[in-house]
Amino acid sequence: MTDTMLVCLNCQRPESLVPLVSLRYQGSSAWICSQCLPVLIHDPQRLAGRLADAESMTPADHHD
Repeated sequence: MTDTMLVCLNCQRPESLVPLVSLRYQGSSAWICSQCLPVLIHDPQRLAGRLADAESMTPADHHD
């Protein structure tokens, strides 16, 4: 069995240092830490090059 180091797709910190949340997008798996999750929600374009088509994702609209 191969040991795989799971790291946050944004900050690259490993699961040994921060909690990671699994995500699926366009048929691929990725991991993001709880501290970087707001980037995915509010500014996904910052993940361009790390998450497929992130540059074309629209930030969440939270108008109440």
